[in-house]
Amino acid sequence: MAKDIKTIGVLTSGGDAPGMNAVTRAVVRTALAKGMRVMGIRKGFAGLITGDIFEMDARSVSDTIQRGGTILHTARCPEFINKEVQERGAEMCRVFGIDGVVVIGGDGSFQGAEKLANLGINTIGIPGTIDLDIACTDYTIGFDTAVNTAMEAIDKIRDTSTSHERCSIVEVMGRNAGYIALWCGIVNGAEYIFLPERENISENDLIRRILENREKGKKHNLIIVAEGVGGSTELAERIEKVTGISARATILGHLQRGGSPTAVDRMHASMMGAVAVELLAEGKSNRVVAYKDGKYIDIDINEALKMEKNIDDYHVEVSRLLETR
Repeated sequence: MAKDIKTIGVLTSGGDAPGMNAVTRAVVRTALAKGMRVMGIRKGFAGLITGDIFEMDARSVSDTIQRGGTILHTARCPEFINKEVQERGAEMCRVFGIDGVVVIGGDGSFQGAEKLANLGINTIGIPGTIDLDIACTDYTIGFDTAVNTAMEAIDKIRDTSTSHERCSIVEVMGRNAGYIALWCGIVNGAEYIFLPERENISENDLIRRILENREKGKKHNLIIVAEGVGGSTELAERIEKVTGISARATILGHLQRGGSPTAVDRMHASMMGAVAVELLAEGKSNRVVAYKDGKYIDIDINEALKMEKNIDDYHVEVSRLLETR
């Protein structure tokens, strides 16, 4: 018999992503419309185990859909790997009368959700990460905003790079995934993209390409480096030393996490938040909401965590075809 869910908790965990507030808003208002109470859990699992929990109403999420970051705040909680800490989290749910929890975050957050589910707390995960590295879903909340933020910054860098006839090496976020780098490389017209998922061109070959571009009359070069590859500063120094061409490295960093979410992120966030509440109302647990082949589906967390995501070969092929040669 399905558990009757009367009160749900919602938390954001791990790295923040644009659109997390839109998810929280959808969770709160969908749950209230179904006659459920909603408890906000501040600072992710860290706030859960310390009881940093408060009741939310419709006004709690007013004027938040357009805001970046997360109104619930977020934190890493490495100690949640310990059984006794997990049990403390489950007990805190019982203290506050929480029957189910919506966890918004990435793979690490889903591992925490799975542990709560094993301890009798119904849990639903929602993929919120700019990295697009969760294999069970075609989309993760925050990716579109992060890519657009990076794209606009790189366009500006390219303007000054052209003015000074220099080579710009721009490092974008993504942890061990190259999706932001790949997208930025294509939409910003990069001369080369360094991806952690692929064997990349050697520094010597890249330098030869830059010199060949100069012979063809090209005044600037743009190289995109994924965070999982790194070494942008050292690469810029070597290019300038060998070629005599002015080279600058720019690490975009955490500006990619901030900013008002795009329409794409707001829409997916709102839909996924509503679906999560529907799943809890049906008595489901240990599930992840995913967007697959144009539809919102749910999948077992354990199965989702076992999946491996590979970067699309054709996207990489197109990026190579579009490089200056």
